[in-house]
Amino acid sequence: MALLAYLHYTTDIFEVFMTDVARYQQKSKTLSALSIAGVALTLGLAGCSNSETTEAAADGSATTEGQNIELLNVSYDVARDFYKDYNPLFVEHYKAEHPDSKILIKQSHGGSSKQALSVANGLQADVATMNQGSDIELLEKKGLVESDWESKFPDNAVPFTSTIVFLVRKDNPENIKDWEDLTKDGVEIVMANPKVTGNGRYAFLGAYGYGLHAFNQDETKAQGYVKDMLKNVKVYENGGRAATTTFVQRGIGDVLVTFENEANLAATDFGAGQVDIVYPKYSIKSESPVAVVKTVTDKKGTTDAAKAYLDYLWSEPAQQLAADLYLRPSVKSVLDKNSDKLPPVETFRPNDAFGTWDEIMSTYFSDGGVFDQLAVNAPQ
Repeated sequence: MALLAYLHYTTDIFEVFMTDVARYQQKSKTLSALSIAGVALTLGLAGCSNSETTEAAADGSATTEGQNIELLNVSYDVARDFYKDYNPLFVEHYKAEHPDSKILIKQSHGGSSKQALSVANGLQADVATMNQGSDIELLEKKGLVESDWESKFPDNAVPFTSTIVFLVRKDNPENIKDWEDLTKDGVEIVMANPKVTGNGRYAFLGAYGYGLHAFNQDETKAQGYVKDMLKNVKVYENGGRAATTTFVQRGIGDVLVTFENEANLAATDFGAGQVDIVYPKYSIKSESPVAVVKTVTDKKGTTDAAKAYLDYLWSEPAQQLAADLYLRPSVKSVLDKNSDKLPPVETFRPNDAFGTWDEIMSTYFSDGGVFDQLAVNAPQ
């Protein structure tokens, strides 16, 4: 029977990790969250939802050799594991080229759209690394990012992609094999909130795209499928990592609908032995675009360093790191080399199925939009 969905709204969380090159191999084995209520999105760096710093010698962009540089990367929730390891990798690369300068990299993580809104409202990000184009487009509209941001880096400024998969309990007791199984009576779904997170939006659009694919583009039947699926949502979380915590550590739900890299992190690390991954036959491709927040970097004198920071995402070491963390590298040679851990999946791009991100946001995720119409207990 349909279970009443509830919202587990977590406020922005703060974690500060000081790392250096000597601790490069260290990996966190647990998830921790410190809930703090009543914090405004427009707070400065001390008010980031989750921050991490990496410090070592490197070059300072648009500054003289020997000066100190500080970069803030504002990013989406489940990218924290990648950037935790990428930052020391980048710093080491820069140290070899510019030994007389020093760079400090700080991280902020949270729901992608909340993060973009924070930057739009004044958070001084040097770079934005999001998980959907609409979040960068918001910054472009605000005049913070250049209008040709997609052409500034290879692959339309998308260094890696992911897809939506299912994380289920060990040995898959509910026998969930594909999207249609998410509508079974009694199945409890955990997912991120589509109103505020890219993770949740990709999950919703993945389900909708499956419905269109399964029912020969029949909108009525596709919406019927999605409505039935959403009836089974037990929890909408305010971030992809919060959804993982709810499913794995709190033991709520039968299936977590999430990104492939997040599912693999749970299956191989903090949820090892407790969960399995199910790949649907047809799913959505999620793209993670990046951009320099030019108005901020021009003011700080960090434009060159910010660009170099993003450029290095396409280096072979960074692309292999992405693959190691179950992100799909945009450099084909690296992706092909890792096909054992990143199996081929038939995917579709959201823009091909649903239009531009502006159209997607206004049609599906605005107040009273398609998501609100189909979700029995839609998050507000």
